[in-house]
Amino acid sequence: MAVAPNTQDLTGIETPRTTFGRGSFLQREGPLAALFMIPGWAILLLFMAYPFFLGIYISLTNKRLGRSAYDFIGFDNYRYLWGDSIFQQTLKNTAIYGVGTVPFKLAFGLALALLLNRQFRFSRVFRAGLLLPWIVPTALSSLAFLMLFNSVISPISISLQQAGLIENNINFLGTAWNARISLCVANIWRGVPFFAITILAGLQAVPTELNEAAALDGANRWQRFWAVTWPIIKPITLIATLFSVIWTISDFQLVYVLTKGGPANATHVFGTLAYQRGLNATYFGEAAAISLYMFPALALGAVLLLRNIRREPH
Repeated sequence: MAVAPNTQDLTGIETPRTTFGRGSFLQREGPLAALFMIPGWAILLLFMAYPFFLGIYISLTNKRLGRSAYDFIGFDNYRYLWGDSIFQQTLKNTAIYGVGTVPFKLAFGLALALLLNRQFRFSRVFRAGLLLPWIVPTALSSLAFLMLFNSVISPISISLQQAGLIENNINFLGTAWNARISLCVANIWRGVPFFAITILAGLQAVPTELNEAAALDGANRWQRFWAVTWPIIKPITLIATLFSVIWTISDFQLVYVLTKGGPANATHVFGTLAYQRGLNATYFGEAAAISLYMFPALALGAVLLLRNIRREPH
């Protein structure tokens, strides 16, 4: 830093005038912030942007394993998949999987969050225990459900038989609808803690004074929830729902461990079908197209939802 000749202010007191040299760049918030963001941007470009755009390019080619040369075929993979009966079944399965899990995860998570938001004995212990299904690796919890849904030694079937409710073992994963329902149950068990913890964090931000004022005005609990609590937790609930929809549609581990897409393609979702076509059949272009098929709809839904949240008054 260099010191310029003294100048006089209006009071007649001479003050030194300072000028910044080369070090002034690091003393500005904007350039310094950009400098610190470079590593983060580099990681995003390397591990997210590059694979994403590479996947888009591969989906527009006929790339296969062992073929060094491949041609650009445009949207042929997407057109072929639209007419493929297995892919059409996968679309239905994914819709069933999403509709059969996300609303239940939201409802159960909201109920648990409202319950755990109250102060009672061992409430902190229950809040910590709620995270266990979310913390346990998906592959490990899937193996546990694989044992629960076993057609021979399932504890569920054995318990129901001992209670006299059924005579034969339930074939949880052997029929189409049984397998779909079993997958939905396992997914709900794993996804409820995410909703509960996320909504609970939003409930902690609700001022108690508002609820007390509404109670003094004669509002019951249901009215207080919709008039006071819900408008505050609505944005975080919608964002949690968006994430859950994306994770459910792109689910792979749970479905692959339990059914591998069977029986007879009855439980294939995008992830398992892409794995089968890409790594087993080595149709990489087709597999990339399967993975990206729902991206435009999900991206549009995310943009509309986020714009709606930002427009709402807070």
